[in-house]
Amino acid sequence: MANYEDNVAIKNFREYLKIPSVQPNVNYDACVSFLRAQAAGLGLPARVYEPVRGKPIVVLTWAGVQPALPAVLLNSHMDVVPVFQNSWKHPPFSAHMDADGKIFARGSQDMKCVGIQYLEAIRRLQQDGVRLKRTLHISFVPDEEIGGHDGMAKFVHTEDFKSLNVGFALDEGMANPGEEFILFYGERSIWQLHIHCTGQPGHGSLLLDNTAGEKLRYVIDKFMDLRQKEKDVLESNPKLTIGDVTTINLTQVYGGVQSNVVPEKLTAVFDIRIAVTVDHVEFENMIKQWLKEAGDGVTYEFEQRNPCVPNTKMDNSNPFWMAFKSAADKMGLQLDCRIFPAATDSRYVRKVGIPAFGFSPMNNTPVLLHDHNEFLKADIFLKGIDIYINLLTAVANV
Repeated sequence: MANYEDNVAIKNFREYLKIPSVQPNVNYDACVSFLRAQAAGLGLPARVYEPVRGKPIVVLTWAGVQPALPAVLLNSHMDVVPVFQNSWKHPPFSAHMDADGKIFARGSQDMKCVGIQYLEAIRRLQQDGVRLKRTLHISFVPDEEIGGHDGMAKFVHTEDFKSLNVGFALDEGMANPGEEFILFYGERSIWQLHIHCTGQPGHGSLLLDNTAGEKLRYVIDKFMDLRQKEKDVLESNPKLTIGDVTTINLTQVYGGVQSNVVPEKLTAVFDIRIAVTVDHVEFENMIKQWLKEAGDGVTYEFEQRNPCVPNTKMDNSNPFWMAFKSAADKMGLQLDCRIFPAATDSRYVRKVGIPAFGFSPMNNTPVLLHDHNEFLKADIFLKGIDIYINLLTAVANV
């Protein structure tokens, strides 16, 4: 562990992890100050944009020798999810490093590691006198953990973002317990639906017709039957991952006034992640048909409705993919290419037509994002910097 204690990259990583940028209601001031200091140490300009007040987006820029070429965006988010401190063996914002080099902190995997790895890779390239063809923009965004609606979702539509002239982007991936490095080239679409069932109210001792409960049962059965069908598809094919199927989960049921009153309204909430192979119009029409079959007075509204966003191409039509794959092959990295099972800010970048990959170089590492005792081993973190040195050189010299 002694050689890790004095490592500048490890020091910077642990310092960043000690900033409790935890949702909800994050104060990002300490993150911005830290990143400004990092920029100064690297001799890079840092700009702070605020599409939404109090939600800063920090962008450090390393100019390329051909700055007119479309730039490469290296994105990470500053915020982290909440913690249950009593369930942690070390305080979650202490960045405690044990004798095995495990660095325990919320955000160690998701995803402060990647933000620092970008910067440390650039530091090493600068020290080696390397100049890259394309400009690198290193962005640190807010609120990804609550959907990014006041962060990247708005930023990509601003003139400030357009002025960055981004042609390709990297964002977060995920740890993998095995040897492979997971690469994400697309994401499922999030639909969060509230289904409202209205019906005849009355006394709880009667068998009334046209009740909200009967309609709710029909709706829940339809959604859960489809859930089981998708689960069967996933379990029957070992080549598939969770990102390849549509997932449906009943997350809330609410309504009614008291136990002996048949309610006039009951609501069920479903979290749906639509597979990239599914036609959105057909899927919504199917839902409309179910609600029609359930009876009159059954309606729906969206809490969240992501559009269908095309996957980033992984063929010779995408020169950034060819460069990324070539560099990975030279390093002997085994890539496991997947659809991301949840959601990241990559979807907003892809939506405006920019190819993007999700990649976090954490193999041989248990998946602990959003879990208790989240950690990343120092040697895996440092190896990730070496990997980024090669990957960034490759994609920035396309």
